[in-house]
Amino acid sequence: MHDVTAENQRLVDLVLDYSRRRILSSDTPLDKPASPAELTRLAGRTIDERGIGSERALSIFEHVLAPACITTDHPGYLSFIPTAPTKAATAFDLVVSASALYGGSWLEGAGAVHAENEVLAWLANEFGLPDGAGGVFVQGGTLGNLSALVAAREAARVRAGLAGVDQPPRWKVVCSAEAHSSIASAARVMDIEIVAVRPGEDGTLRGDAVRAALDEHGASVFAVVATGGSTNFGIVDDLASIAALKAEYDFWLHVDGAYGLAAMLSPLARDRFAGVEDADSVIVDPHKWLFAPFDACALIYRDPEAGRRAHTQHAEYLDTLTETADWSPSDYAAHLTRRARGLPFWFSLASYGAAAYRDAITAAIELARRIADEIRRRDGFTLVREPQLGIVVFERDGWAKADYDAWSAHLLDEQRAFVVPSSHDGRPNTRFAILNPRTTFEQLTAILDGMG
Repeated sequence: MHDVTAENQRLVDLVLDYSRRRILSSDTPLDKPASPAELTRLAGRTIDERGIGSERALSIFEHVLAPACITTDHPGYLSFIPTAPTKAATAFDLVVSASALYGGSWLEGAGAVHAENEVLAWLANEFGLPDGAGGVFVQGGTLGNLSALVAAREAARVRAGLAGVDQPPRWKVVCSAEAHSSIASAARVMDIEIVAVRPGEDGTLRGDAVRAALDEHGASVFAVVATGGSTNFGIVDDLASIAALKAEYDFWLHVDGAYGLAAMLSPLARDRFAGVEDADSVIVDPHKWLFAPFDACALIYRDPEAGRRAHTQHAEYLDTLTETADWSPSDYAAHLTRRARGLPFWFSLASYGAAAYRDAITAAIELARRIADEIRRRDGFTLVREPQLGIVVFERDGWAKADYDAWSAHLLDEQRAFVVPSSHDGRPNTRFAILNPRTTFEQLTAILDGMG
């Protein structure tokens, strides 16, 4: 399996040929899921003692398994938060896998870590964080938020110890009631309490509402999580008014910008994020609006040493790594073994330049505004909220959830688009999550036309 043989040379050629065709395809179908019974029937048994051979295995993947996976970089993929990796990022992902890189320590992966750190420093500068800010690329926003909150709680414990005060019986985090579900997930893992604050009618969490929660819960609050672009609506909390509270209260400010913080690269949205420069930690997912492949979340600390204190793992066999001042990414999040997942983004950013990213993000925001105007103009449609970034949420007047379900399934069956129903305050709706630069206004209006 590990030797350079004629069989393995053919295998590599097959895989690279398929990858080349897939990366350079301009008409990859949207595809859709299949039932377990259908996949079993079509794929047959693929695992046995002797192996089925690379040619057959790849054929089953290409013709059976891959078509049963929705193509997330398709311009008609408008649900959840899409991904749209650049050609450079996708291609370099192959290089990362082929190079047998380990991205957990400086000792083993100094070159990879150096490149990732350059990207993290560039992002930190874009967000207005001070020189020296840094962190690590982790799997996704859930792990990024969890790791940031673990560091925040550790910092609060240290402060309490130095001040000689007792720790609260239960630590608490303040966030919007519309914060991402990963915050609640982190709270369960950490065994802490969430103080969910109702945002304004426009979905924005503001400083006055956070102040009331801080006054009520006192020193038990160790962190406030603000959202830099919610997943459902793309709403940016009032970061400036929340950050201003740090002058009066002692808490760690974390900004969950997994989806939306990348919008700071566009002049159309940058002003919405005023106050992020005062955050103690932020996250943003390159596999979303920074056009990298799955999976990559940039976790950035204002003071990286706070992350290192919280996350460095200690064991005799790790002493070689932990007893140095080297920057080892494993020290900055809840992980040890780590792929150098920031490298595809680094290669793409280095190849195309930051201006290309600014233009692509700006185009998505402009398209969201344009289709929102179209929805507002049409009889029988209601725009639920004005879009701030690239997410447009709307209702087809009179439709129940069953109507949205049937319409969504029909769209996918016809391979026109993937647009799933959503809801807000108990009312069904749907949404366009606009991110892919290849998505057009004409595609979106055609989808609206199909709603009758």
